[in-house]
Amino acid sequence: MTDIQTMDSGTRRKTELRCFVLLAVVLAPVLAVALVGGLGFSIWIYQMFAGPPGPPM
Repeated sequence: MTDIQTMDSGTRRKTELRCFVLLAVVLAPVLAVALVGGLGFSIWIYQMFAGPPGPPM
């Protein structure tokens, strides 16, 4: 891989833009969906064993 300090300004700008797009457009939404989905799945599994929330009957 090319050393970031030896790149010229245009190449470095392209690399940083590509990295930002990867993080902001791809990685952040995928991680958000995975975290929310994982939390929902764990709550669903918990409620299968503990029962639904609410006052005891």
